[in-house]
Amino acid sequence: MRPHVWNSQPSLLLVNPWITDFSAYDFWLKPMGLLYLAAVLRRAGYYVHWLDCMDRAHPEVLAWQGIARPLNRRWSTGKFLRTPISKPAVYRHIPRHYARYGMPPEIFEKLCSNFPQPEAILVTSGMTYWYPGVQMAIAKLRRLFPRAPILLGGIYATLCAAHARQFSGADVVIAGEAESIIHPQLQNILGCRRSGDSTPAGFPTLDDLPFPAFDLYPNLPFATIMTSRGCPLRCTFCASNIVSGKYRWRNIDGVIAELEWLHRGLGVNELAFYDDALLTNRDRHFLPLCEKILVHQINATFHTPNGLQAKFIDANTARLMRRAGFKTIRLAFESGSEARQRDMSKKVSNESFARAVANLYQAGFGPNELDAYVMMALPDQPIDEILWSMAYVHSLGVGIRLAAFSPIPGTVEIERAVARGELAADADPLLANNSILPIRLPNVPEETYGKINRMAKALNAHLLKTGRPLDSTGDLYKRLHAQLTFEPV
Repeated sequence: MRPHVWNSQPSLLLVNPWITDFSAYDFWLKPMGLLYLAAVLRRAGYYVHWLDCMDRAHPEVLAWQGIARPLNRRWSTGKFLRTPISKPAVYRHIPRHYARYGMPPEIFEKLCSNFPQPEAILVTSGMTYWYPGVQMAIAKLRRLFPRAPILLGGIYATLCAAHARQFSGADVVIAGEAESIIHPQLQNILGCRRSGDSTPAGFPTLDDLPFPAFDLYPNLPFATIMTSRGCPLRCTFCASNIVSGKYRWRNIDGVIAELEWLHRGLGVNELAFYDDALLTNRDRHFLPLCEKILVHQINATFHTPNGLQAKFIDANTARLMRRAGFKTIRLAFESGSEARQRDMSKKVSNESFARAVANLYQAGFGPNELDAYVMMALPDQPIDEILWSMAYVHSLGVGIRLAAFSPIPGTVEIERAVARGELAADADPLLANNSILPIRLPNVPEETYGKINRMAKALNAHLLKTGRPLDSTGDLYKRLHAQLTFEPV
């Protein structure tokens, strides 16, 4: 077999595929892992072409819609383009429309036609149950570039590697963090080693990585940043330790340099922190970072879409976050049940949550800036637990962000579900979709959860309109319980 012949700067195509689901919304969504790989590969001497199917601000996507800028709701969040498609067979009993989200396929093909023949194609993946979008993208790429090997990485590839190898259509599936292995992988796959091109020694720390290649976007209304990876906790429903590895954090000066590049160099004014444990190393990492943001006068708006640990938000932390420019605060509450809090990881208590909220309000944050994640349809979770948790969060003047449970491969909760016979060990990843409430109480109809969701939205609307809670926790819980039990759906 003849070795592959490379020109002086081999060409790669990196692709973030479509989302396929019953619903999807752009809460500062960017493929951080693929952006890091793009930067690493450019440093190694490759020419990188970039195609993000979920880029709502792409000039071609805007032109297709006949608009000048993305249609946003709050800050830079908004709806993705939605195209109804046929439901997979396992969803045939779900009375909802299924869709592909992201740029129209004709734009995808048009953009691909402008790229030179790539030496290889790298595709990332998000939620495990979004894999049909991965399959669609790989199938189109295979037709457009039949000679190029296709490598798949990302969350689905990591958590469902065997399934991905069998069904994704990729030539190679890479599980876990890929920055230190992607260059030798490519050299091995393409059967060559360029003269004078040394294989990078890897990236022993996060500070050795280049900044994610956000400059590849033609329009960049917002960017995302990670100051750490992993999480020291082991919540029963979370797979952060599998996807992101052990908990470690970056040097503050490096983070500041990246923020300045994004803000002043690329003109980005909105930034979302993607850390799973942003406040965990508060005194040595997060608070000094906020102080340096002020010193360097990085006048951007910061968002925290991942849930923050309430116990770390004391009065000083809340004040400093406010001064540094944080606007969207999402808190990890999950459940008001003390037994479930102990079982999950003991990361929050009702008391620590209330203190954090009081500190945030005292610092100047308002009800339009504070949300808390409340989980529902957890295994064996009584409906009353959901209602009380909602009442508690609302009574403190915090928006309720309901998060339906998804059984994620590799977590304690999926092991429990398999042991109880609620889910097969080799179940199709589509069955983990939280939109279908994969594991719920057998005697509770799905519409009950739909009504709970509508009740949460009504409470949030009241809070935003009036600026104050509807009632105290106990009285509101009784009201919600009565409404759910006696009023028609």
